[in-house]
Amino acid sequence: MTLWEKTYHYLSSLIYENYAIEANVWLEIGMIIAAAIVVLLTVRLMLGYLKNHRFSVERTPTGHFVIEALRFPITISIVLFSLGTMTATVSVSSNWIGLSHDLFRSLDILVWGQFFYRSIQFYLHQLSALNEQGSIIKPQTLPLLKNSSAVVIILFTIYLLFITWDIDMTAWLASAGIIGIAVGFAAKDTVANLLSGVFILADSPYKIGDYIVIDSGERGKVTHIGLRSTRILTRDDLEVNVPNAIIANGKIINESGGADVKSRVRVPVGVSYNADIDLVKRVLVEVGEAEPEVCQTPEPRVRFRAFGPSSLDFELLVWIVDPETRGRVKDSLNSAIYKRFHQEGIEIPYSKHDIYIKEMPKD
Repeated sequence: MTLWEKTYHYLSSLIYENYAIEANVWLEIGMIIAAAIVVLLTVRLMLGYLKNHRFSVERTPTGHFVIEALRFPITISIVLFSLGTMTATVSVSSNWIGLSHDLFRSLDILVWGQFFYRSIQFYLHQLSALNEQGSIIKPQTLPLLKNSSAVVIILFTIYLLFITWDIDMTAWLASAGIIGIAVGFAAKDTVANLLSGVFILADSPYKIGDYIVIDSGERGKVTHIGLRSTRILTRDDLEVNVPNAIIANGKIINESGGADVKSRVRVPVGVSYNADIDLVKRVLVEVGEAEPEVCQTPEPRVRFRAFGPSSLDFELLVWIVDPETRGRVKDSLNSAIYKRFHQEGIEIPYSKHDIYIKEMPKD
């Protein structure tokens, strides 16, 4: 065999082997794509069935949202897994394969982090809309819980990304711990107010618009609830800024709280021992019913409280809707009681001193 014939046969065999290898690679890539399409279609059909039959938007809105939101991350995960498998199939350098796999995993982590963020935000919003008795998830605590959950998800996502790219977290965590201890000692009062603000938002002893009375005696309408302090607008139109730590560690009287928005006003009054108590009770009830800002349900009532040193002590009990009118209602009732007592001849006793002279002094 001549040299030309040997060269021809060698090149022919080499081209055939390379063609067979390339054909095998393309066959594997085609099989990977076909398998990915089948899995993707199957998953989407299952999610569609669950969304329409098991988790309808009317019965389980949270489940419906989660099933609908799963479409995107599952699709991305299947595509990225297929790309990673195809990259490993093609004859490339190991460095490139490792880099591509890290990149694919990072994208997958970000996509799933976005899914969990949206799902938790939607779930918290649904629980806040229910506003069940005793639950800490209320409309006023919703922003705090949503922000806290977002921070946790972001930090966990960053942690997974660092692990994916083989970045050591020890130094970062140690530095964060040292900084946290230093900040805690330097700003302990601020931290106490912040923690108290979190507890106030979670426990919700009052809300914006409520009339409260704190231990120091300030009474007013709550205009702002922050993480550091609470602002109260008093009846003198003065805004009092109270640190949350003081409110959290003291007694709070919420005049707008309770099972009903109505609150009771007590008007004490004393009459002479010579007065007709039945007439006194009837007059006081009529005064309470005539006041336009007093609720008729529950109806005004009168209680005979005690035998005082110089008077019979009665108390008129009425209910009002807005605590802001408490002072005005008491003024109106006191004025009406005085006028009616004067008309009916009911004596309101006052302090009197009688002086007895045993004998006249001698000259």
